[in-house]
Amino acid sequence: MKLGEVGFLTNDVIRLADFYKFLLGTDNGSGDGVHQTIIAEETMLTIYNDGTVKNNQNQNICIAFTVDNVDEEYERLLEKGMKIIDKPITRPWGARNMSLLDPDGNTVYLRSFPENVKEG
Repeated sequence: MKLGEVGFLTNDVIRLADFYKFLLGTDNGSGDGVHQTIIAEETMLTIYNDGTVKNNQNQNICIAFTVDNVDEEYERLLEKGMKIIDKPITRPWGARNMSLLDPDGNTVYLRSFPENVKEG
C-alpha cells in the first residue's frame, strides 16, 4: 500500500494553492477555485474546497518537505514575509529543520539532511 494523496480542505483554494506553489517552486497552470493538484508525482498534494466552511483551527496536522538547503529556504521565505514559527536549527539526530504556517494555519516543516545523516 502507498500513500496516494495529502489533501488540504480550505475555504480559499486559490490563496492556499498559491502559497504551496510558491513554497514548492512549481506552477500547475491552474486558477481553479474549487480544486487544484499541486504535486502529481508519487504522493499527490491537492487543495480542495468541499463546500463546507472551515474554521482554520488546524492543530492536529502538519506536513514536512525535504529540501536541499533549509537555510536558503528560510531566507527566501523570510523575504516573502512568511509566518515563520522556528528558524532553522540542527536537531540532535543531525537533520536541520525549520517550521512556518501556511495561510490556513497549518504547520509546515522544511528539513534538510547533511550528507552524512540518513533519514529516519
